[in-house]
Amino acid sequence: MNANTPVDRVHRSKDAARESYDSLARFYDVLSGGFERRSRERGLSLLAPAEGERVLEVGFGTGHGLARLARAVGPAGAVHGIDISERMRDVAAARLARRGLCERVDLVVGDALTMPLESGSIAAIFMSFFLELLDTPEIPPFLAQCARVLAPGGRICAVGMSAEGTGGFVSSCYRFAHRHFERLVDCRPIHVEQRLAEAGFATEVKELERMCGLPVEIVLSRKSGT
Repeated sequence: MNANTPVDRVHRSKDAARESYDSLARFYDVLSGGFERRSRERGLSLLAPAEGERVLEVGFGTGHGLARLARAVGPAGAVHGIDISERMRDVAAARLARRGLCERVDLVVGDALTMPLESGSIAAIFMSFFLELLDTPEIPPFLAQCARVLAPGGRICAVGMSAEGTGGFVSSCYRFAHRHFERLVDCRPIHVEQRLAEAGFATEVKELERMCGLPVEIVLSRKSGT
């Protein structure tokens, strides 16, 4: 699949997505957490959050990324998280509480297309297997929100299922499952780097990995410093 090939659309509503993640929250790590861990951790390493920074994770899920971000920024920093699912928020909050990290993390349940953050207030943004959950027309306004809240020169790292290198048997089976069982197989392959570049972010690092035979893009980009 090349960069000009259309990707599948997202057909379920946000209310349906919210209900799905609410019902899966307690079991999400068992069902998907292990598969996603390697790519998520690599993305966090590339983002390299630093002591004292103010960072944001979009679609934080059960909170693994939040915990690592909170440890990295330290007591002088701050972490913001936004997710559509209230029960995912509860699971993430419990994880942070067990690690004594709650005081430096602010969690919001809401729509990422309307971020409740000041313009230019965030040093770095992280998202893991989130961008491909948005329907195609929603991606540009979402990334515009990311650009708005990022400070000049701020970093953004997106980990997502990639439309690059698809076309084999495993990818074909996966896309069939997504089209017919979207509630259970909700991520669909997209062109991660291309979407970020179209939104005006400059690519610094792009890596392509495999997760259960499926291609995953890990892209670190930067907002213009002007």
